[in-house]
Amino acid sequence: MSLIFALDSSTDACSVALNADGKLDARFELAAKSHTQRLLPMVDELLQHNKLTLSSLDAIAFGRGPGSFTGLRICMGIVQGLAFGAQLPVIPVSTLEAMALGYYRANPEANLPVLVALDARMDEVYWGLYIRSGDLVSALSDEFVMKPEFLSEQDVIQSLAGKFVAVGPGWHYPAMQQLAASTIVVDAQPRAEDMALIAAQIWSSGGAVNVLDAEPVYLRDTISWQKRQRIRNPN
Repeated sequence: MSLIFALDSSTDACSVALNADGKLDARFELAAKSHTQRLLPMVDELLQHNKLTLSSLDAIAFGRGPGSFTGLRICMGIVQGLAFGAQLPVIPVSTLEAMALGYYRANPEANLPVLVALDARMDEVYWGLYIRSGDLVSALSDEFVMKPEFLSEQDVIQSLAGKFVAVGPGWHYPAMQQLAASTIVVDAQPRAEDMALIAAQIWSSGGAVNVLDAEPVYLRDTISWQKRQRIRNPN
């Protein structure tokens, strides 16, 4: 039996989950600007509820992005501390892939491709295209960051001819809505429980990595550079 713990704070949501050989136990909160106060207590609560310690786990999965720079760094820092201290491997999981899986799990009869989009700020979106694949999903595109108006120029999106589901808060942009998706679900967030399911497959195929080799995926270095500049030069 595998025990995989998952954490995510890549958006305004904050979530943790335990995948005990396919059985899920999860906690989810909308906790904008309070990830540092909530994520670690949620980890402790879930472990205690299941009468587990970190040393009981096989691996720790986390939302590796794309997403909020601050949220990704908070999650990465906590994962590093937990995994390094307990000598556990880690499993980075795509935020966008997890959101696509979350949509399919909530809509078992859905079979159209899912185009997930997160607001990347600076009038850009992070996006990726996915399709159901058994109990999980497969990527039909790479992950990108670009201006919303440029999505209509992408060959993979043109080939869909509007026959896809739009998921994620990035779809609030008018230029995105003009793509005329079959269904638009703006009120969607990544969840650790979906990441825990994806992580189990990665774990079974030997895809876990050393915590020292794990990195967030920003897709755009400009965000992290500007954030670091503000920290260094607050005035």
